[in-house]
Amino acid sequence: MDASFVLRAMFGTKAAYLDGRLHLCFCANEEPWRGVLVCTERAHHASLQTEFPSLVSHPILGKWLYLSEERDDFQPTARRLVALVRRRDPRFGIVPQPKKRRKSAAPSQRMKHGFAP
Repeated sequence: MDASFVLRAMFGTKAAYLDGRLHLCFCANEEPWRGVLVCTERAHHASLQTEFPSLVSHPILGKWLYLSEERDDFQPTARRLVALVRRRDPRFGIVPQPKKRRKSAAPSQRMKHGFAP
């Protein structure tokens, strides 16, 4: 296994990171959340869709491509996608946005809820 590989839960999916970049999300819910989300920049969509005709723009997250589990070619296409990610194909992966820090409650809200400043 690659030392930089990380699998994390993200919005009901399993997100695969490699070298700190988000590459694929594996979804097991109802359509359109049942398959593989391909995390890529829009500039790479045409190239990937030419190579993988089963990939479509996700109907909700249009910035990413989607391979539905319902496709007849799901298994071989998913395997090829994973192989390209493992070979560090530059069309795959995005730098995840840093997590936003939660602001603490305003002083009046802290007092309202019994918290002393």
